[in-house]
Amino acid sequence: SRHHRNAIISKHVDQPAISLESVTSNLDSIEWREVEVVGRFTNDNQILLRNKYFEGKYGFELLTLFFSKSAGTFWVDRGWIAPGATATSQPMLPVTSTEKISIVGRLRLDRSLPRGSFFAVPSGDGKLIEKWNAQSQSNLRTKDFYIDLISSSLKEMSPKAPVQLPELTDGPHMAYALQWLFFGGLVIYGRILLRRGR
Repeated sequence: SRHHRNAIISKHVDQPAISLESVTSNLDSIEWREVEVVGRFTNDNQILLRNKYFEGKYGFELLTLFFSKSAGTFWVDRGWIAPGATATSQPMLPVTSTEKISIVGRLRLDRSLPRGSFFAVPSGDGKLIEKWNAQSQSNLRTKDFYIDLISSSLKEMSPKAPVQLPELTDGPHMAYALQWLFFGGLVIYGRILLRRGR
């Protein structure tokens, strides 16, 4: 399963960017591919995805709502940001321009966003709001995908630490499987030796 996922990621990330409005259906076939879309960010709806690391440092990923006339409303992951002074204080957020811009990013399916792992960014007192997540806000009516931002037509809106691709390895599972097969073979061989010794 992981090998299959890695093959899809490797294939899609090397393909040229396409217009998001041309791929609003059959999204499974283009996940991880770069898409380009024109629209506006909003300052009113931002959330922080917890437990994210960059170069060994704890922090958040900042998700900001984006509206496009051609593709609808969806979340954009603007990359990693450093935490605040305390666990409950709001971190220093990058500037969010609300003017019309063009962005390029990797398309991700909404189901890959973990549930219940968000803080809402408040508008006033600087205290983070817990128990809030992107999928539960039905009043926002967002699309069932989001975008990992790579670049923007406005330099200040391009992420300083964009979301990294997952490590494209098959992991240790095959080695573990072979190891246990070897152990199983030793057990069988040991039983044969024991029977012969009787």
